[in-house]
Amino acid sequence: MGIASEPPYASINSQGELTGEAPAVARTVFQRLGVERFEPVPVEFQALVPGLHSFQYDVIVAGMFINKARCQAVLFSDPDYESKDGFLVPKGNPKKIASYRDVAEGGFRMGTGIGYAEIDYAVGNGVAKEKIQTYGDQIAGLEALEAERIDCFAGTALTMMEALKTGKHPKVEMTHPFTPEVDGKPQRDGGGYGFRIGETKLRDAFNGELHKMKKSGELLRIARPFGFTEEFMTDLTAKELCAR
Repeated sequence: MGIASEPPYASINSQGELTGEAPAVARTVFQRLGVERFEPVPVEFQALVPGLHSFQYDVIVAGMFINKARCQAVLFSDPDYESKDGFLVPKGNPKKIASYRDVAEGGFRMGTGIGYAEIDYAVGNGVAKEKIQTYGDQIAGLEALEAERIDCFAGTALTMMEALKTGKHPKVEMTHPFTPEVDGKPQRDGGGYGFRIGETKLRDAFNGELHKMKKSGELLRIARPFGFTEEFMTDLTAKELCAR
């Protein structure tokens, strides 16, 4: 399983163990498909797709957003969660940032992760590219925010919540989770599991088990310990997301 270190989706904990919502769901699905042994292969987020193509692993298990560009290179399962965004801001949110439009209109400096969809949302709302800084992980973003090199850090709400759980950044808080908009249209996003193009039978078998888990409520029960709630469950499909 190819993973990138982004709690609560997937990561290696301090005991060297694989953890996160995506591996927990994938284990359950693959065990029901007869797979008993799982090996995590940690890589940088931007290396996930190349690693899949070079057979470093058999599936991307990282909560990866499904979009049209990625669907040209990856065969996705249907999403197992729907994403909301959030901003990390200085305590008290002195610049009153609550949306990408606020960032654009204020001329604020925004940080986010390398290759994150939040870059497109920001640009789509008028944020100048030179105002966007990218960082390798959320901790680097938190440190940049505390050092006042950026005015906010954008990412998925679940990732932001997880970053703040460490308690090591008391001068930072998170805004309320929201669904981004571009040109007034809500940008509903979902993340799923990535297979190599052509491995349709494996993807379809995976989807079959995933749909059963959604219908029974088992998916939410597995995901809840990692911070997922009912609002993050979704009826989106990979076909819908790949068409955008």
